Amino acid sequence: MSGWPVLPALLLAVAMSSFHSATSRDEERNRLLMREKMMQVGGQLVLQEEEERANGRLQALKEAEMQEAKRTGIFPPSLHFFQAKGLMEKSAVFNILKKMPKGAALHVHDFGMVSMDWLVKNATYRPYCYFCLTPKGATQFKFAHPPPPTPKQEECSEWVLLEKFRKGLPNVTEFDNSLLRTFTLMTENPQETYANQDMVWKKFKTIFFAISGLVNYAPVFRDFIFLGLEEFYQDQVLYLELRAMLYPVYELNGMVHSREWSVRTYEEVARTFAKTHPGFIGIKLIYSDHRSKDVSLIKESVQRAMELRAKFPQMVAGFDLVGREDTGHSLYDYKEALMIPASRGVKLPYFFHAGETDWQGTSADRNLLDALILNSTRIGHGFALSKHPAVWADAWRKDIPLEVCPISNQVLKLVSDLRNHPAAVLMATGYPMVISSDDPAAFGAKGLSYDFYEAFMGLGGLTADLRTLKQLAMNSIRYSALSETEKKVAMETWEERWHRFVAELTRGPK
Repeated sequence: MSGWPVLPALLLAVAMSSFHSATSRDEERNRLLMREKMMQVGGQLVLQEEEERANGRLQALKEAEMQEAKRTGIFPPSLHFFQAKGLMEKSAVFNILKKMPKGAALHVHDFGMVSMDWLVKNATYRPYCYFCLTPKGATQFKFAHPPPPTPKQEECSEWVLLEKFRKGLPNVTEFDNSLLRTFTLMTENPQETYANQDMVWKKFKTIFFAISGLVNYAPVFRDFIFLGLEEFYQDQVLYLELRAMLYPVYELNGMVHSREWSVRTYEEVARTFAKTHPGFIGIKLIYSDHRSKDVSLIKESVQRAMELRAKFPQMVAGFDLVGREDTGHSLYDYKEALMIPASRGVKLPYFFHAGETDWQGTSADRNLLDALILNSTRIGHGFALSKHPAVWADAWRKDIPLEVCPISNQVLKLVSDLRNHPAAVLMATGYPMVISSDDPAAFGAKGLSYDFYEAFMGLGGLTADLRTLKQLAMNSIRYSALSETEKKVAMETWEERWHRFVAELTRGPK
C-alpha cells in the first residue's frame, strides 16, 4: 500500500509539465504573432495614446464589418468593384478613410483623374463641340469654329454639332447616359461584359481615344486639371504625380500648342489652385509614352523627356512607358533607348510600369528585372513581384517601392478577389509600397479612398490597423519625387492634418 501516494505526485508532475508546455506553446504563439505584427507595413510604428484610442475604435468597426461579411457572405473586396462600390459607400470604415489625410497619389494617369460625369455634363455642353463616329463605331470629339472640314470616310463620319444634335433628341438624358457608358468601364455585369483581359483592355483604350478630343481642347484642359486637383484634394490628397503623355492641346481655331505649353499650363493651374486650397503641396509630371511604339520613336521620347526635365526641373519628375504590358514592347526591347541618359551622363529618373501581368516567365513578367537593373525610382503595379524572389530581395535592398493600385488590377482582370492580391503578401512582410488609384474616373471611382479601403480591408485583412494606414500615407511622401526640403514641408503639413483626423476619430460620431 505504500506505493499509492506516489501516483498523485506523478499525476501532479505530468499536469504541471502539461501546464508549462501549454504555457510555453502560448508564449511561442504570441511571440510569433508579435513578430508578424512587427513585420507588416506599419508594424514598427509606435502609436501615441490618442492614436491608440482611435485605432481601437477603427478596429472595432472593421471587425464588425468583417463579422457581418462572414455572416452574409458579402465582402466588398471579394466582389468586383462595380458591384462593391455601393456597398463600400455605406461602410463606416470607408467613411473614416475618406476623412483620412492620405498624403500623395503617386500613380495616376492625367486623363483618368476627373469624374467622367463632368466631361459629359460640362465639356460636351460647351459651344462648338462636334462629334463623329469611326468606321468601328468609336466616338470622336472636336471643338472648332468655323466647323471642322469633312473628314476622310475611312477615318470618321461627318462632324455633327452636339448642341444641334441634342435639340433633335426625344431623350437627352438617355443620350448623355450613353456617353457616360462610353467614357467608363462600368457595367452591371462585368464578368459577362468583359469575359477576358483582351475585351476589357479593348474598351479601356477606346475610353481615352473618345475623351482625348474633349480634354485636349485648351479651355477644357485647364478646367480638367483644376477639377482633378479638386477631386483629390476633397479626398484628402495634397500632392499628385501624374503620368502625362502631353498630347497636343488645341484652340478653337485649330492652333496647336507645344508640350512645353502644356507643362507650363499644369504649373500655372497648380499655382492658382494652391492660392485657394490651404495645405495643397503641388503636382509633378512623369512624362510618358506608349509601349506599342517602335524603338526609334522611344529614343526620341527619352530625349524629349531629358529636354523637358532640363527646362522644368521642378515640374517634370522623369519618364515612364504606359499601355498594356502583355501586348506591348518590353523594357528589354527598349534597352538601347533607355540607356541614352546614362550614356550621356544625364540623370533621368524612371518610374516604370513593370510586372502588370499574371503570365509568369513572359517578357512582360521580366520587365521587373529590367526595371530593377535600370534603377527605376518606383515600380508601377509590380503585380508579379512575389514570383521573383531575387528581384524582390534586390528591389527591397535598393528601397524601390511598389505603386499598388488594387481596383485597377481587379477591373483589368489580374485578380478577382482582392484578398488574394499578391500585394497582400508584400504588405504582410513590410515591403515598401504606396497605394494609388491609376485611372479612377474610368473605373467609376474618385480620388484615392476606394483603393485605400480595398487595401485596408482586402489586402491587409484584420491585422492591418491604423499603423498600416499611417505608414502608407507617410510612404507616399517619402517615396515621392519631391526634394528633401519639399518632403519635410509636406510631412509637416500632413502631420498637422493627421493629428486633427485622429482627434476626430477618437471622439467618434457626434
